[in-house]
Amino acid sequence: MPNINYFSEDVDFSLQHEEKISQWLEDIASSHEYRIETINYIFCSDDYLLDINKTYLEHDYYTDIITFDNSSNHHLIESDIFISIDRVTDNAKEMGIPFEEELHRVLAHGLLHLVGFDDKGDNHKILMRQKEDACLSLLKI
Repeated sequence: MPNINYFSEDVDFSLQHEEKISQWLEDIASSHEYRIETINYIFCSDDYLLDINKTYLEHDYYTDIITFDNSSNHHLIESDIFISIDRVTDNAKEMGIPFEEELHRVLAHGLLHLVGFDDKGDNHKILMRQKEDACLSLLKI
């Protein structure tokens, strides 16, 4: 049984529909022939994630998500995924979509990185967006 956990670090946030979302994430992984051992999704603020970005990646800019792949076995996922609730909120407003839709996209985005998809370069960004859209179409809440 996969172990998908949801934590809040420095924000007051709790994920709605945890069980359905966990099943959806498990389905995404298995559709790419991966199995989730453990994923910790940590919801945090812009400042918290900026500190992680600076400390571990030496990047001095805000981002919506940072995914750490802790896997030691191929096709077995172990990860910590940090998501800025501030960025997700701002991105949703900017795109004119509901917060939940953007949050679900970002949840899937982190998992897609873990199953081998990249978003460096225009072609990879397009493919990643298509994969995110495909994942979102499978989520029934």
